[in-house]
Amino acid sequence: MSPLQTSLVAFTSIFGGTFLGIFVRRRLPDRHLSGETRDIVRQGTGLIATLASLVLGLLIASASGKFETESSQVEQLTANVVLLDGILKLYGPETDGTRALLRREVALMADRIWRENDSGHRRTQTFVPTDLGISLYNEVLKLSPKTEAQRFLQAKAMDAITDAGKIRLLLFTTAGGSIPIPFLIVLIGWLTLIFASISLFAESSTRAVAVLCIFSLAATAAIFLILELSQPFTGLMRISDQPLRNALPAAIT
Repeated sequence: MSPLQTSLVAFTSIFGGTFLGIFVRRRLPDRHLSGETRDIVRQGTGLIATLASLVLGLLIASASGKFETESSQVEQLTANVVLLDGILKLYGPETDGTRALLRREVALMADRIWRENDSGHRRTQTFVPTDLGISLYNEVLKLSPKTEAQRFLQAKAMDAITDAGKIRLLLFTTAGGSIPIPFLIVLIGWLTLIFASISLFAESSTRAVAVLCIFSLAATAAIFLILELSQPFTGLMRISDQPLRNALPAAIT
């Protein structure tokens, strides 16, 4: 499911806890809602709220770390592409064909990265390099340097291709990773129980239900934020592919 759909399910469950508490309160005799019972429920709710806050913090930190890491990897990949093109340009006009090949490979690579990280994409078991990528590597490898400067530039070009390839593989291996479903289920269950406990002893009025609805939306917003951050290449806060696609000018200069 998409982050929005999952968040709607979470809101339904969490806000549904409010009506569960109201339903139970109306069915229980007053003696079961005495001061001693109230204190026990409040202590238990406090414990669950503490656990829920810890899990929320853990999930937010994990999702934020994933977003920042993959955003940084895309930036490094873009920098390597620009560096490789600059090195090939310095090598000489004989690399114009290789630079044109690089431009086609960048567009294809961007398509594959964002497609592989799409939540609806079916993950393949192995990484299969593109023919363009292999051709690019072979073209740089086949260069015949005539001076020490060209020999140095060829070595640097191979290093840039190798570094870009490592980043590309890292993006592939982490594709599709998201927040563990058991964590999410447990968190939603705890939040539902907390709201049920609150409404169990709260006033059964429209105003109280409206306030609890707002609080449910706030809790759901945190879950939505976690889900969005855990899928950096899709959704509302997706990493833009334009810097990578526009890293090199269309025309070779």
